[in-house]
Amino acid sequence: MLFALFVAVLLGACATAGGSKNDKLYEAQNAFSGAVRWGDFEGAWGLVEPKYRKEHPMTQLQLARYGQIQVSGYRDIGSSTFDDGTAVRDIEIGVVNRHTLAERSIRYRERWQWDEAQKRWWLQSGLPDFWEGE
Repeated sequence: MLFALFVAVLLGACATAGGSKNDKLYEAQNAFSGAVRWGDFEGAWGLVEPKYRKEHPMTQLQLARYGQIQVSGYRDIGSSTFDDGTAVRDIEIGVVNRHTLAERSIRYRERWQWDEAQKRWWLQSGLPDFWEGE
């Protein structure tokens, strides 16, 4: 009887060790928001879908521009997940220009896609555009 209980607990632990899709989404979103908060935009770029990175390669100049700002806040406004393997999260990001010390906030929508083959979430929306296309 004790052996059966041990096996049941072990199987339950194995089933949850990989985590659910929602758990993995939460982990990916936390990794992304942490990277952005701490100014690790190269790390954040690594969470962007490979196809997007290939179609929109980041130049050294673009990466250097991210070094000119300091993120002062990152607030989750709302999020939704959908049955088609996508999720969105609306974010308000506070940002300070390191040269002028001017602070402002922007809104950014993260779009996430579940990759069934790799069992992970990828960010499809790229990095936040703090310069509004300028």
